This record gives sequence, C-alpha cells and structure tokens, in this order.
Amino acid sequence: MKVLMINGSSRQNGNTAVALAELERVFAKNGIETETVQVGGMEIRGGLACGFCFKNGRCAIDDIVNRELAPKLEACDGLVVASPVYYAAPNGTLVALLDRLFYSTPFDKTMKVGAAVAVARRGGCSSTFDQLNKYFTIAGMPVASSQYWNSVHGRKPGEAAEDAEGLQTMRTLGENMSFLMKSIALGKEAYGVPQKEKWQMTNFIR
Repeated sequence: MKVLMINGSSRQNGNTAVALAELERVFAKNGIETETVQVGGMEIRGGLACGFCFKNGRCAIDDIVNRELAPKLEACDGLVVASPVYYAAPNGTLVALLDRLFYSTPFDKTMKVGAAVAVARRGGCSSTFDQLNKYFTIAGMPVASSQYWNSVHGRKPGEAAEDAEGLQTMRTLGENMSFLMKSIALGKEAYGVPQKEKWQMTNFIR
C-alpha cells in the first residue's frame, strides 16, 4: 500500500515537514510506503475554466499537476495534504494545485483515504483543516480522523517537534489511516465498491 503526502509549505524543513515525518514513521511501522512531494515553493497557477480537461482528461497547463501528481494520486491508496496556515487558510499555491488536480483528473478516487493536516503558530488551523477536507469529500474519499483536529503548532522552523499533543495527534492519525486503508482493501476483495448512480446535475437557475 502507498500514501502520497503533499507538503504545501514553502520551507523544506519547516514545521509542516515535522508533522509529516511523524506520520511517515507510523506508516512505515504499518508496512505502508510513503512519498512526499513538496509544492509550496513552486510557481503553480490556478485553473483557466477552459474546459480542456473535460475533452482530454488532463489539465491544459502542463506542469507538476499533469506530469507528476495526477499519476501518483491515481496509483496511491491514501492521500495526506498538509499546509501551513496563511490567513486562516491553506497556502494559495497548494489551493491552486488541488483545485486543478481534483477537477482535471477523470479517474475514480472513491475509497482512497484522505487526511488533512494544518500547521500554525497559533490560530487558523480549524478553518484550514475544513477547507482541505472538502477536496476529499467531493471525490468520495473516506476521511481519516485522529484524537483531535489534525493540527500541529510551531512558529520557528522545527519548533513543532516540541508540540507533544500535536505529534501524538499525528501518530494517532497515522494508525487510524493505516487501519482504514487496510480495512477498505479487505472490503473491496469481499464486497467490491459501492455502485454509483448516474450523476444528476441540477442548476439553481434554469
């Protein structure tokens, strides 16, 4: 099994990396492979609303979303998206990337397990956490939970290593996510996946 972890921080070894490292150790203990992609410092633009992806199954902008993250997301069993808090929200670069990654990829994401992680000096974690979780729920992805909202605190780089409760929350998240992915794999073998109805799309203005 494999988990793709997306680090939305612009700092290579910042507090978001500390949180993800704690998760990685738990996944390794459970025999789950991880791969982390750092995206926070990249130049990634938002979608163009051009409709190219509907016709071609990929985004019109040929960057890391098409070349790297789309195939990695399709192949993985779980996705962790982690971000520092910017104005009570995720890093804008990360949001632009996720908008395009989820909207432009036609493959079924149902039953891939998702988890969001927010990292902040003090406030804004809950709203960041909520925004990230919406990507999973619109795609039919079960959301892994922990003992608290998935947040870690620290201001200076590496300071999150002193947040004992935050790191424990990450370890619990890792254990729960591992169990959920394995349980879903067993369920698929025994029962398959839920049958989907044809999507009925309605507009408020007709």
